[in-house]
Amino acid sequence: MEQVTDHTLAAARKVIAVHINYPSRAAQRGRTPEQPSYFLKPSSSLALSGSRVERPAGCELLGYEGEIALVIGKAARRVGVEDAWGHVGWVTASNDLGVYELRYADKGSNLRSKGGDGFTPVGPGLIPAADVDPSALRIRTWHNGQLVQDDTTEDLLFPFARLVADLSQLLTLETGDIILTGTPAGASVAKPGDVVEVEVTAGGLSSGRLTTTVTEGTTAFADFGARPKSDDTQREEAYGSREAAGLPPVESVAPVLSPELKKKLESVATATLSSQLRKRGLNNVSIDGLQATRPDRRVVGLARTLRYVPNREDLFTTHGGGFNAQKKAIDSVNEGEILVMEARGEKGTGTVGDILALRAQVRGAAAIITDGGVRDYTAVAGLDMPTYFANPHPAVLGRRHIPWDTDITIACGGATVQPGDIIVADSDGILVIPPALAEELVDDCIEQEKEEAFIFEMVKQGNSVDGLYPMNAQWRARYEQRSPK
Repeated sequence: MEQVTDHTLAAARKVIAVHINYPSRAAQRGRTPEQPSYFLKPSSSLALSGSRVERPAGCELLGYEGEIALVIGKAARRVGVEDAWGHVGWVTASNDLGVYELRYADKGSNLRSKGGDGFTPVGPGLIPAADVDPSALRIRTWHNGQLVQDDTTEDLLFPFARLVADLSQLLTLETGDIILTGTPAGASVAKPGDVVEVEVTAGGLSSGRLTTTVTEGTTAFADFGARPKSDDTQREEAYGSREAAGLPPVESVAPVLSPELKKKLESVATATLSSQLRKRGLNNVSIDGLQATRPDRRVVGLARTLRYVPNREDLFTTHGGGFNAQKKAIDSVNEGEILVMEARGEKGTGTVGDILALRAQVRGAAAIITDGGVRDYTAVAGLDMPTYFANPHPAVLGRRHIPWDTDITIACGGATVQPGDIIVADSDGILVIPPALAEELVDDCIEQEKEEAFIFEMVKQGNSVDGLYPMNAQWRARYEQRSPK
């Protein structure tokens, strides 16, 4: 197999990198782009396998990102997606290194943070692009021998041919140019003495392991330019999570759904909540007409939203396939959240099936709510996570729907739902609670249920409901004497 050499690096007039392209990375970052976005790395950042890369003096966050690199074999200018892969000559491994402490000074260009000498090692072997299926490549990264990244190109947000075609609309991709195609989840931070290895495979073909060793820089930054600055936000992004960075969990000053509030909401009946909402003039906050796979469960969580629009064949072609809005919503729902889907009450097709429902459960979702149909009903009903739905239906999503957008205000089962609304659902029904009212509302519910428990006991003892339900002044005096606040 042909190897990456100094000649290969010298031929690269441009190095272009994609920001986010793997669903796993998008889920980790909490954002999924609608279109690919790019940044340039200088050709002087290129390096061969076996090279050393310096972590600049004063920096602690040298991030590594294992990526698949495309090497242009034939110049491309304004090519279509169908022809774009023919302009790629080779595929190899790459490592998109960068220091997080300098991102603040780049305003998105990444020049300081990712443009350092040796910050783009590639190689060691070149896999002929004509010999591989670009949707069947595997990328793996090892940090000090431990496998930390392992993903494939099957479900990329932006397939490689689209990247080449898209870039060629505005600039000429020249022979030897290199495109870094994004990194999956698992990227982290390397320290002096660490060894990072990256490998690309396709069937029986392999790039070999691209090896880079980190060294400690000793030359301080001059005082006339940007100096390294880091904070916990940068550490969290560099390591991939607060836990991985060794940071304590963030304690919100005023959490919308604190554990205490959630516990209170779980303790009161849906009917009581509905009564107190009605007293506040909120009569249109119930999601109606749905059934539950787990009527024995009561769930409380914050709403995430997904909207389907009626199917139109030309729009389904552009919005229905790949990592569409439905999959983005499922793959970004967080622990304890409830995904609410607007399906316009359309019962003639499914809106979620067993695989995506399972993915939501694995991510920790508290429930899925849809005013449309559910496919694979038996499997969905067998999950521990409840799903609230209009009816079972065997048809696929595309029969009636296009997944359109996420985290917007929607309508579901006759109620308006906004991202961040508090949802309470059980066998009695589903309520949408404005977050600003929740604390006061639930405290009044708790008091109402204490009163109703007293009334129930008095009726049980043989008292008439006249004057007792609701309580008149005499009964209230007895109640307050018995249940002082």
